[in-house]
Amino acid sequence: MTNRHAVVVGAGIGGLTGAVALHRRGWRVTVCERSPEPPATGAGIGLAPNALRALDAVGVDVSRAIGGAVPATMGVRRPDGRWLTRAGTADMAARYGMAPLAVPRPALTATLAAALPPSALRYGTEVTGVDDAEDRPTVRTAAGPGIRADLVVAADGIHSPLRRAHFPAHPGLHYLGETAWRTIVDAPDLRIPAMSETWGRGERFGVTPLVDGRYYLYATAVVPPDTRLTDPRTELRRRFGTWHDPIPALLDRVGRQGAADVLRNDLYDLAAPLPYLHHGRIAWLGDAAHAMAPNLGQGGCQAIEDAVVLARLLPAGERGDGGDTAVPAALAAYTAARHARTDAVRLRARRVGRLGVLRNPVVAAVRDLAVRVTPARLALRGMDDLFNGFRLPA
Repeated sequence: MTNRHAVVVGAGIGGLTGAVALHRRGWRVTVCERSPEPPATGAGIGLAPNALRALDAVGVDVSRAIGGAVPATMGVRRPDGRWLTRAGTADMAARYGMAPLAVPRPALTATLAAALPPSALRYGTEVTGVDDAEDRPTVRTAAGPGIRADLVVAADGIHSPLRRAHFPAHPGLHYLGETAWRTIVDAPDLRIPAMSETWGRGERFGVTPLVDGRYYLYATAVVPPDTRLTDPRTELRRRFGTWHDPIPALLDRVGRQGAADVLRNDLYDLAAPLPYLHHGRIAWLGDAAHAMAPNLGQGGCQAIEDAVVLARLLPAGERGDGGDTAVPAALAAYTAARHARTDAVRLRARRVGRLGVLRNPVVAAVRDLAVRVTPARLALRGMDDLFNGFRLPA
């Protein structure tokens, strides 16, 4: 009896989670990643309770591998430092059974990769296409002969070549009107206890303590797409250097290892939902399937959900009764299970982002007042469908 074979395109968080989940279902897994090696630097990622439950369902304990420290509070501030809303993470833990974790992306991907056989990971292997997607797919790579598979998992990111190839009529990406900077800094002397996002007029700045004691910083600004800007440290200090403490002190740490340590990307989401999350024996997940604005912190979380649900719906790795017809049926069930939820989150993230890009001072003041007068318990209740929305299919 032979084991079914899955080729996962992309070694990001969604792809690696899918590979781990399938490996533990008995599948033989090959992960093709075009980058020559795993990332050593990068930004952070927030793992909300829904993502932590999904990881737990496939036996990945992030807190044991990376650490479980969480900030005491989280909320939204004004540039002068005044809190518009604030909630204790203990309240979140009480409501959802666990508090969110913020971890460095490289640490999370390393944890996931360590759960796979070393032979499963092929770095420096760019996938150029998939032949015979309807029957027995062959994954073409730039590195050598094609790889036969029973399933292809397209986790090839926001600009997914496989999405463009197999959904040629789809409108593609939609520019959200903002560019974003992301970095991680060491600042142990600052002892920042809160996770915060500060809203200005057309600009935002986020500070997230990570489980390893460092800080994940992100900032956004309303600019036309493909705008040429000065070096990251100069630009960030120009825009945010007079905002409340500890932002200036954190900016002093930015770029000390070189400008390459600051990631800058224009923000896009998917202009419209895909008609299906599968085509033949290819399944899309994460940004490749439903790229969304980062405003809810759910992009990576939804990718993790996708991966776990997909593996749960697929047959076990050993071929038995049901033969090859079991895989196409499982992929149709995957689309049915994930399509509505992921598109609802995509649209909600886009709506929330519109609050952050307000530049009219009167409208921004009304926004701030509305946030400030909303009780924290009601704001937390509004996250129930996100944080309690993950369900394993029967």
